Amino acid sequence: MPEPTSLVTAPRIWEVGALCRAIADALEARFNPVAVRGEITGFSRASSGHCYFSVKDANGQLRCAMFRRSASLLDFSPRDGELVELRGRIGVYEARGDLQFIVESMQRAGQGALFEQFLRLKAQLEVEGLFDAARKRLLPLQPRAIGLVTSPGAAALHDVVTALRRRVPHIPVVLVPALVQGAAAPRSIAKALSELYQLAKAGQAPGADLTLNPAIDVILLVRGGGSMEDLWAFNDEQLARTIVQSPVPLVSGVGHETDFTIADFCADLRAPTPTAAAELVAQPREVWLGALGLLAGRLADGAQRQLDTRHQRLDQAAARLGRPSGLVARQQMQLARLAQRMRHGSLLKMQQLAHAQQTQEVDLPSALHRRLALQAERLDRAALRLQLLDPRLVLQRGYALLTDTTGQAVTSVRQAQPGDALRATLADGAVDVTVVQPRLL
Repeated sequence: MPEPTSLVTAPRIWEVGALCRAIADALEARFNPVAVRGEITGFSRASSGHCYFSVKDANGQLRCAMFRRSASLLDFSPRDGELVELRGRIGVYEARGDLQFIVESMQRAGQGALFEQFLRLKAQLEVEGLFDAARKRLLPLQPRAIGLVTSPGAAALHDVVTALRRRVPHIPVVLVPALVQGAAAPRSIAKALSELYQLAKAGQAPGADLTLNPAIDVILLVRGGGSMEDLWAFNDEQLARTIVQSPVPLVSGVGHETDFTIADFCADLRAPTPTAAAELVAQPREVWLGALGLLAGRLADGAQRQLDTRHQRLDQAAARLGRPSGLVARQQMQLARLAQRMRHGSLLKMQQLAHAQQTQEVDLPSALHRRLALQAERLDRAALRLQLLDPRLVLQRGYALLTDTTGQAVTSVRQAQPGDALRATLADGAVDVTVVQPRLL
């Protein structure tokens, strides 16, 4: 007997592309539009501007594509590990047969409500003047000590300490640990800052013992990156008011370059990362040593040029002035010649008188004796006056012969101006002097 005809209908045979389109149509009708929440992984941005990544949770993973037009509307830079909310269309990428989510918008998970709170607090504090540029202070070029507030277990601490040890190992760092995430973090950070404020004030007080209270000249408030929820502690109002009370410049290095918090606006300066915050307050020691070396070289060159100029002027003045001792010697020779002429004249006169006495063979009258005695007395007085004119006697009494750089005698204060170089000749030598301030009697 012939077998009965099978009642089972044979399955339809699909073309691969047709089946992918059919699945895509079914998904479109069943799910789209759709929103999904998950953690970013494998994020990349192509040169075309399109972004490719996956979102995952504990139970699954979904491939995503965000085309350039939608990616250009993002107000943050997505990173692996970030929790996000996506809106778009689910479909099938027919070229590979992969399930794919076409992302039309993306925001950090929970950002909506938190961001509104952030904007309200920012507007309030800005009206109160906490963000005014006029109250921002310049950072010290070379702080004597650096205060640091962060979590002792955070990677930010390691980054900051590494940067400071590399650039300024000679500057002490005072760490006051604090919580940097969670509900208790704002109060913990504010308390740590207040402790540093007290240390800074004590170290800068007149007569402070710097071995007990380092002179803290700048404070770093740092934390690594994270989601908006992770950084929310730095958007606290009381913490903001604590930050603006800092007695020294305060640098905020919270999150990554694209992250902004209320603490950033209140700080004297915002750094894009914790490492950048450390580098802003720590010019490398080699830079300062190089600058000092350059200045020392310039100072030495300038001093040598001044010495060379002064020596040259001194040589020129000495050549014009000559030796004061030579001038005194010439005066002494002139005095000796005059004395010799006086003695010779006196002797000649006496010889003439004696000769006349011998030829006349008569006694000199008494009037002639008186005349000779008077002439002798006048001769003695003239010799005495001549001796008193000897410049050496004047110099020995404490007086000095003052001459200018040309050798001309200076006899009036009107001949001297402040800064003029003069030479004072004394009994046993000469002294070079400089006019400070002429004074009329």
